[in-house]
Amino acid sequence: METPRTQLECEVASLFTARFGSKPFCVVSAPGRVNLIGEHTDYNDGFVLPAAINRTIAIAAGPRPDRNLMIHAENIGATILLDLNDLTPRKVGAWSNYPGGVAYFLQQRGISLRGANLVIKGDIPRGAGLSSSAALEVASAYAFLTLINHTLSEIDVIKICQKAENDFVGVKCGIMDQFISCLGKKDHALKIDCRSLTYEHVPFPPGVRLIVCDTAVKRALASSEYNKRREECNAGVVVFARHMPEVRKLRDVTLPQLRLYETELGPVILRRSRHVITENDRVERSVTALCTGDLELFGQLMYASHFSLRDDYQVSCPELDAVVDICSAVEGVLGARMTGAGFGGCAICLVREPQSEKVIDQLLLEYPRRTGKTPGIVSCTFENGVAVTKF
Repeated sequence: METPRTQLECEVASLFTARFGSKPFCVVSAPGRVNLIGEHTDYNDGFVLPAAINRTIAIAAGPRPDRNLMIHAENIGATILLDLNDLTPRKVGAWSNYPGGVAYFLQQRGISLRGANLVIKGDIPRGAGLSSSAALEVASAYAFLTLINHTLSEIDVIKICQKAENDFVGVKCGIMDQFISCLGKKDHALKIDCRSLTYEHVPFPPGVRLIVCDTAVKRALASSEYNKRREECNAGVVVFARHMPEVRKLRDVTLPQLRLYETELGPVILRRSRHVITENDRVERSVTALCTGDLELFGQLMYASHFSLRDDYQVSCPELDAVVDICSAVEGVLGARMTGAGFGGCAICLVREPQSEKVIDQLLLEYPRRTGKTPGIVSCTFENGVAVTKF
């Protein structure tokens, strides 16, 4: 028997034993993520630079003799029974659509799953933009596959988990979140080319901390506005493709080309396109900055990303802007920006390590004064991706 790596994994294993009267067959944990830069570029076939963080979803799993999935979500105190022969999206107990959708598309691939008991527990704040949904999908996929001793490549798992969220849950996300949850590496960020699915682990220089501030604003608009932004980007592609047939996504458009055809786009589509095109450039420059240890440049690019998301993509909110403004006034802060889909959730701050407590103290003091809300503060480390422990 292997020993679970973390306290959370030990807890979920104990919860499984208490609920089902036996030890789990395996415990799978998958991390959430922060996106350091490269927001809303993934579904435009662009570049992103996320990192897996020290917040995870853990699933303890054991076999059942029937074709059912008995799933207990400890954090919300909910249990649901799904039939592997009749998996359809649910409105009641919609949280189960994440593991249910993964099971559905694994079976669509021709993989014969077995019934399972599952206990889920996590320490990723829900609705905060740290990708708890992708972590749940990835952990579910590896739990189902481990129970039948079946292996798939990481890329295949990533694609199945994305398809579950796109076509079962109904959120048209890109591939970044599932990618980093699978392939994160300790003390590294991950540059992903979302078209070719090639990737590069980028070492993160020492001596800095990443502070994540949960604004306590739930992203109520995120799903509908996210899908709307995708439509607006596609509308831009239609315009550019009239002149340049090789254009398939905004990834294929340069800033000079944007300026050449901007009068045909209209003001909204112009702003959306400009953000994506300039954000892809910021990712490329950020990788160079990290590889050369130029943290000042990386911080400047973080600020530029936030302002573009605020003004051109229009997915920020007053609370996210407040976090960035508060952090920017603290000595030792290199950069700050919103992260995730927007309309709430989290902002991140990169600060030199000796001043990290100052940032936390200032956020706890000033953010409630400005917003009337209490922030959640997480000091993050960059961790490995999904892990499976067999018993």
